[in-house]
Amino acid sequence: MLVRLMYVSRASDSVNQNELVAILKRSKANNVGLGITGVLCFSAGIFLQVIEGGRSAVSALYNKIANDPRHHDVVLLSYEEIGERNFAGWSMGRANLTGLNPALVMKYSESALLNPYAVSGKMSMALFNEMVASAAIICDS
Repeated sequence: MLVRLMYVSRASDSVNQNELVAILKRSKANNVGLGITGVLCFSAGIFLQVIEGGRSAVSALYNKIANDPRHHDVVLLSYEEIGERNFAGWSMGRANLTGLNPALVMKYSESALLNPYAVSGKMSMALFNEMVASAAIICDS
C-alpha cells in the first residue's frame, strides 16, 4: 500500500547549505533501496517535505526524521493512502524556493511569509504542489 506523508520542521542552527546538500545526497542514496520518493523544500530555516512509498517504509523514515537532531518542532501535516505517486521519478528532489512568488504563498496563508505551521495540512499540501509546479527542481534522481 502506497502512502504520502507531509511534515514541517525547523532547522537547527547547525544546518547550512553544505549540510543541506549532504542530507539530500544521503537521502537519495538511502531512499532508492527503501522505495521512497519525494521532494524537500527548505526556506528561511523551515523544512517542508513530502515522502511517498510503502506504508512501513514511510512510517519508519518519518520516525527517524522526527528524532533527527538537525531539526526540531517536527509536525505531521498530512498522511494519506494514495493510488499513485506524484514524485515517482525523484528519490529525493529539492524545490528551489529562492524565486517563490509571495502571491502564491498569500493564496493559502495570512501572510506572504512561508509558514506551514500556521495553515492546515490540506492547505500546506495545495501550496506545496503549486510550489513544486512553479519552482525549479534542483536535485533529482
